[in-house]
Amino acid sequence: MSEQVASPSAPDAAPPQPAAETSQPAAETPQPAAEASQPAEPEAKNSGAKKALGIIGAIVVFLVIAGLKFGIGSAIGNYLNKDETADAKAGDCIAELPEITGTKEEKVDGAKVVSCTSTDAAYNVVGRVDGQTEAQAKAPTSCEQYLKQGEEGYVFYNIEPGKTGYVLCLTKKA
Repeated sequence: MSEQVASPSAPDAAPPQPAAETSQPAAETPQPAAEASQPAEPEAKNSGAKKALGIIGAIVVFLVIAGLKFGIGSAIGNYLNKDETADAKAGDCIAELPEITGTKEEKVDGAKVVSCTSTDAAYNVVGRVDGQTEAQAKAPTSCEQYLKQGEEGYVFYNIEPGKTGYVLCLTKKA
């Protein structure tokens, strides 16, 4: 048996071919490796998509929790149940409210500012005090400075427990 060896100075020379008996198993071995590399590419794409969806999902969950914790729910509730007297000032008029006698207190829904020429106008706003606590609003002197001596007055306030809000000092519209 003779062996063939290519000289290092022959760049065009083809690499030596292995014997016929060894070439067949060598040809079969690379094929499964090539086939195995093809499915790895779609798996890489799928795992990247899964990572992106996981990150997006985590961000959405974080935003929902942050929104609930920091008051987006409250903001939506305030938008749906808007306080229509929040911007009332002296000189405005308020629509009819429940009749209250003595020191009794009643919760009011739907109070609103109306034009003083409207037939719905029942009270004149004679004063407004901001930054009041609920205890300050309930004090008998909360609107004293806005009422004339002997004039009957009413106090309307919107203050969340433990926070501050505003007090409207009202008189019955003549």
